[in-house]
Amino acid sequence: MRGRVRFLDTRPLRSSQSFRDLWFGTSASQVGGQITNVAVLAQVWDLTGSPVGTGAIGLATGLPMVLFGLLGGTLADTYDRRTVVRATTAGQLVAAAGLCTQALADNRDVLLLLALVAVGTSCSALGAPARRTFPVRLLPGDQVAAGLALTNVSFQAAMLAGPALAGLIIASWGLPAAYATQAVAMIVSMLAVIRLPPMRPEGADAAGGRRRPERGGRRIVLRRPTLWGSMATDLSATLLAMPVALFPLVNEIRFGGNPQTLGLFLSAVAVGGITAGLLSGTVTRWRRGGLVQLSAAGLWGLALACFGVAGPLWLALGCLAVAGAADTVSVVTRSALVQLETPDAFRGRVSSVEHVIGVAGPELGNFRGGLLASATSASFSLVFGGLSAILAIAAVATTNAPLRAYRTPSAAAKPTVPGVADTAVTAGQVS
Repeated sequence: MRGRVRFLDTRPLRSSQSFRDLWFGTSASQVGGQITNVAVLAQVWDLTGSPVGTGAIGLATGLPMVLFGLLGGTLADTYDRRTVVRATTAGQLVAAAGLCTQALADNRDVLLLLALVAVGTSCSALGAPARRTFPVRLLPGDQVAAGLALTNVSFQAAMLAGPALAGLIIASWGLPAAYATQAVAMIVSMLAVIRLPPMRPEGADAAGGRRRPERGGRRIVLRRPTLWGSMATDLSATLLAMPVALFPLVNEIRFGGNPQTLGLFLSAVAVGGITAGLLSGTVTRWRRGGLVQLSAAGLWGLALACFGVAGPLWLALGCLAVAGAADTVSVVTRSALVQLETPDAFRGRVSSVEHVIGVAGPELGNFRGGLLASATSASFSLVFGGLSAILAIAAVATTNAPLRAYRTPSAAAKPTVPGVADTAVTAGQVS
């Protein structure tokens, strides 16, 4: 058995009906979200014809993600998390219905469109921390990473298929049909959440599902080396080596600005991510989650540094595919570690910190890469960024022995969740 390559670990789908419902509902909402992203981009461009207008979409999504993501963490540690996700999913459904309505009415006001986008994003951000806590409450400790890998695979698949499906729907039936697809997807997601068992935080009132959150909910990240080390590793990788903003410049300089090549850059990252997900059965069974994340994050930086000097197109795409695969492994192991290492009473607020880092890190990293490239070159920015990420990750690994020694819990550690037979461990172990 040792050394054998395992494909995607599907045990979570077989062992937990609740997780299976959650996975199908989440997958539907991810596809719908990708379709909506393309529809909004197309409509804003049609209304403004300006890159400033399309850039404003980033403000309408980025700011609510950060602001409401932190608030969502407090809600997740105060109320029944299933209730929080039900309410926020309903809000997303209303926003999707609003987008469909304004498209049917041939709305020409871009501010109304962006406001609806902001409403939907705000609801998503409010529910994201609570939703992140579900797998660890529904699965045994040794299956949490596998469950997160399954979720990541569905996300990568949505990134590949969603935009193409959006183009087909918009070309055939128009923008209202694209937004209606998102509304249907949110109904599927809502039905999945309704079927879940109660997810009260530890210490919550059994009748109302409300509790007074324990103090220091976000400071626990700094008090636990495994938590701050894992998040610092992710921030180092994204802040110092995020490449997407440099893709157009690299494409222009090396490959003549061919738009098909630009699309291949993005597809290569997604293909690498999906491949790693489909072969993740081996990784999710490894218990040395800290070392796996550190190694994968370092490989991400190395692959992007190599992309910075890769001449042939095949080599450039290969580097990006390796980077995408490394990113998937890093994300899955980090997410599992954070959920397993965080006591349930603090899990919502810690998840909100992880969520904000996951949202802000790549955006700031793209901004950093663009600024450095404008002062030097795209190759220098990519190589310098990749090598800087490796050094930062090495510094975390050197100074954080608990993260290096972290092991995921065994299946035997399974505290009970009220009303659920197949539940999960609430804290990992360091050995």
